[in-house]
Amino acid sequence: MTTTVQCPTCGAPVEWKTENPYRPFCCERCKLIDLGAWAAEEHAIPGNDLEDEMFSGDLPTRPH
Repeated sequence: MTTTVQCPTCGAPVEWKTENPYRPFCCERCKLIDLGAWAAEEHAIPGNDLEDEMFSGDLPTRPH
């Protein structure tokens, strides 16, 4: 029995199997749309603000 999931981009049903090179996406187009959203910072993994502030002082400053 093959597991079916929804494409995160368009919601189309996707068979979760090794032969599907785009899983969990239904096609290359949906995969690239999602990649573009990450590149545009529309998606983000939540972090710990306090931890980010604690360690940001460890980074050297760079002239712009």
